[in-house]
Formats: sequence, structure tokens, C-alpha cells
Amino acid sequence: MLLLYAKGCRLLSKSFRNASLNGPPRRFLSTVHEDYDVVIVGGGPAGLALASALGSREELQNTLKIALVEAGDLSKVRDWSPPTDTFSNRVVSLTNASQAFLKDIGSWDHVEQQRTAPVEEMQVWDGISDARITFSTSELGFSTADHSGMARLTETLNLQRALLRHLKSIPTVQIIDQNKVQSIAVDEKPGSWPTVHLNTGRALKTRLLIGADGPNSPVRSFAKIPSYGWSYDTQAIVCTMEHPPKGSFLGPNTTAYQRFLPTGPIAFLPISATVSSLVWSTKPALSTALKVCDPSVLARMINAAFRLPDVSIRYLHDRILEAHEAGKPMTDEEINAEIIWREKSHSIDATSAYSSIAPDVSSKARVPPSDAEMVPPIVTSIQAGTIASFPLRYNHTETYIGEGSGSRTVLVGDAAHTIHPLAGQGLNLGLGDVECLARCITEAVLRGGDIGSYTVLLPYTQERYIENHKIMSACDKLHKIYSTSSGPLVQLRSVGLEVLNELDSIKVAIMMSAGSVSQTNDKHLSYNGDIRAMMFNIAAKGVENINTAAQVAQIIRGGLGGLAVNAIQNLAKATSSYQQPRKDVS
Repeated sequence: MLLLYAKGCRLLSKSFRNASLNGPPRRFLSTVHEDYDVVIVGGGPAGLALASALGSREELQNTLKIALVEAGDLSKVRDWSPPTDTFSNRVVSLTNASQAFLKDIGSWDHVEQQRTAPVEEMQVWDGISDARITFSTSELGFSTADHSGMARLTETLNLQRALLRHLKSIPTVQIIDQNKVQSIAVDEKPGSWPTVHLNTGRALKTRLLIGADGPNSPVRSFAKIPSYGWSYDTQAIVCTMEHPPKGSFLGPNTTAYQRFLPTGPIAFLPISATVSSLVWSTKPALSTALKVCDPSVLARMINAAFRLPDVSIRYLHDRILEAHEAGKPMTDEEINAEIIWREKSHSIDATSAYSSIAPDVSSKARVPPSDAEMVPPIVTSIQAGTIASFPLRYNHTETYIGEGSGSRTVLVGDAAHTIHPLAGQGLNLGLGDVECLARCITEAVLRGGDIGSYTVLLPYTQERYIENHKIMSACDKLHKIYSTSSGPLVQLRSVGLEVLNELDSIKVAIMMSAGSVSQTNDKHLSYNGDIRAMMFNIAAKGVENINTAAQVAQIIRGGLGGLAVNAIQNLAKATSSYQQPRKDVS
């Protein structure tokens, strides 16, 4: 009898230990719940922006009780205070429309502007043919005074901290951080409110449950919303790069560069006069090999990736992979010798901007080479601890709102869609979701409607699903088209790109199509879409809607000649038969 009693005590003690480590077991879930009108799960930029948008609306402040749940410690973000000369490797490109939205809800005033940088020009070119397209605020008629460039780059932490500072002044929004969602339940009765059970024992019952909780969304799982997508055979390398200032002859560091290599695009994004951010999509094996090398090796490979011809880049990649497989990562001296030899073999002048030899920056009056603006500054070092990588994936849910037992739920941001980062549009799509959903909720409250009803939420998914799908589809097609090194397709896509680069009016039209022009509260027009998205939408237009370009070319056939027209039409045929990868349904 004593043995049975002791065994029972041990089992009970084990149960309570598990409860303290992993949250309460299901049979111990609290039956006492707190009632809310809106519960947002996820404390990333999208979730914080939605809480700020709802909390800042005067018509909602005395109507909605809102809670935001986050598993992490948001005080670390709120107290984030890095040195002025160091930057995080997580950088976002905010469109003018996203900035306008953040200003409208009162959060932009809390963003540290010294840690942001405008993009006033964008240069993108084919890594094989060197066909190039350029966008500039001055050439396209945008006023930098009104628009602060085509987009504005800043660290994710800078934006998150600003949103948290803004929320501190909104008493109707309660932030519940360091609380992980353990389960979500709903009564069997139709129309019942979902209850979110946290690992601390709290239970939040809500009229509307919003999932802003990322790609592995518990809210999406609860609502049983299916999704489809696939993994790319690609990883993104990110880091913070240091380089010399451009100098008085070249102006400020406000040009973003992107080169499409067959292994994936590499982007050079300005943050300050001497610091830029890297986003390099490449093969997983090469990503792993580069990460274990000394950071100086990565710096030299970044410089080479923007300068050397494709044949030499592939050779350098092979050398790095061979060294990694042999267990002897390539050293700085070895990679430097290889690059110098390859430059000599291609007859690259040491005084050219295409040379990887760091220029003498001792004199600000030094006259730069004539091709200095064709490539980014020479990377001299990588900021310590900023090199990271992550796998890339395409994923899109079949709807953004739950039905049946998963009703009264809605998804925003990465919980609803995951996009290839080549256009820098992930967060902007999420902020577009937030703006639209906040508008739908506000209109429902003003009409006296039920904010959790399917009827109220339907306009949100109808508006945002098509908009998001267009951008996601364009980026996916571009990734596939520019991943091939097939000679005929390279030639055709290059001719199409160069033709479009000569048509300023078409470039402006496609830019507006990429992001649209919207009316802000101050009656000024703002461009909705950053310059990277513009470029990728243009390339997508050349790939997905190439017949339109052919029609334009037909109109001006006398100026372009039949070759361009035929090339564009041939590209249409080639891309229409391009084999799509198999979709993995999840």
C-alpha cells in the first residue's frame, strides 16, 4: 500500500513539473477566462502594426478591448539601443504606401530616422548577359522631397521598437508577452467564441482571433485553413556590410543594386553612408560553405558576385565547395589570389570599378572611375555576428478567414503567405493586410456589426488575396526564369529587359501597376511599392504578360525594329512552355 502511495506521489509530482516547464496539461486548463473583442497572436511587425492601427482609431478606443499575445520577451525589443555605427542584419524595405499607413496610425513618429535610408535609384542586371534596367527618382519624375525616395530601408527592430513605443500610449491594447499559445479551443455550439489557452494558465476568450504568428501559425492550424506551396532549393544569406563612402563626386549611398545570378539574386541595400545590407539567395551547399569561412572570404565573394562574369563566379563557387568538402575552408589569401587571377584573365583594369581591389579613399577629392556607379562600393568588412542564413519557401493559404469550427479567425502577414525575398515585399504585403483588415473592422463597428462574422471579414480576404497573389506569382516566376542559364532564354529575356529599359513611359506605367498610386490623408500622392518590387514586376511583365510588351513594340516598330518584336514574341512562347515545379500541398 505504501509503495502504491509513493508511486502516485511521484506521478503527481512529475505532472506538476511538466506543468511548470511546458505549461499546464490539457486537463488542468483554466475554466476561468478573460473576455476580449480582439486577440492578436504574434508580436512581429504585422501584429504590432495591427494592434496600433486598431488602438489608434478614435472610433474604436472606447469600443474594443484588445490583447496581443507574444511568446518572446518584447522588453528586449522595447529597450533595444545599439551603437550608432552598428546595424542589425534584418532589414526591411518600406514602400511609401507602408510609410503613409504607419504615419496615419501614429507609429512612424517613433521610428529612429537616423537608422533609416532612402532608395533613390535601383540598378538590376542579368548575371549572364549583363542586360540592365535602371530606375531613378529624378528620371521618372518623382520628387525626393515628397517621397523620400522610392522606398525607405530600416532595421526590423527599429520598426518593432517604434510600434511598441506607440502602443505604450494606447491603454485599450494589452500586451501579453512571454506567454506561449498552448491550445485554442471552441465550444461545439455554432458561433461560439474561440478561447486561447496560454502556457501560464491564462485563458483569453475573444470575438475575433487574428493570427499574425508567422509561417507555422497555431491560429491557422486551429482554423484548419489549408495552404499550398513548395520549398525553393535556395537559402538566403544576410549580413551587414561595411564599405568606404562614395565620395563627393558620386553623392550619397542611396542606390540599391541587384544582380540575377543563375544560383539566385544578390542584393546590395544601402543603410547609411558606409553600411549596407546583403540579401543573397544561393544554393544551400554554397551558403553553408560560405558561413564557415572567415567573414573576409564572404566579403570578397560579395564583391566578385557583382563584378566578375558568370563563368568565373561559377569557378569560385566550385573552389569554395571543394575546400569545404575537404574539411579545409578556403582562406582569405586563397580566395583573394583566385579573384585577382580571374580578373586578370578577363582583362579587368585595376583602376576600373569592376576591380575588387579596394580603392584609395584617403582623399575625398579622388575622381572615381567612369563606371563607378555601375556596381556597388567595395565591401571591406562584415560586421561581427551579422552573418546568417535561412531557407526560402513559397506558401499561400487557400483563404484568409476560418469557417465552421474555425470561424471568427483571420490571418495576416506570414501566417497567410510566405514569399521569396527577391522583391523585398514580405512585410509590405503584411502591412497591406493590416491596413485592409483594420478598415473592415472599423467599418463593422461603425455599422454596429459583429467584427468576427464571416460577412464582415469576407471583404478583407477578397481584396487582399488577389493583390498578394499577383506579387507572389510574379516573384515566383522571376525566380524560375532567372535561375536558368539556357542560352536562347537568356538572350530573349535580356532583349526584353533592354527594350523596356528604353521606354520610360512604359517603365512608369509598370511601376504604378506594381504598387499603384494612392491618395494619402495629406492629399499628396504616394507611390505604393518599393523600387525592388517595381523591377521585379517589370521583369514579370516581360515574362508573364509579354504579349502586352509585344503590342507596345509593334506600335513603335519603326524605332525598335523587327528584331525586338520577334525577340519579345519568342520570349512569350519560351516562357509559356516553361515547366513549373510540382506543388506540395500542406
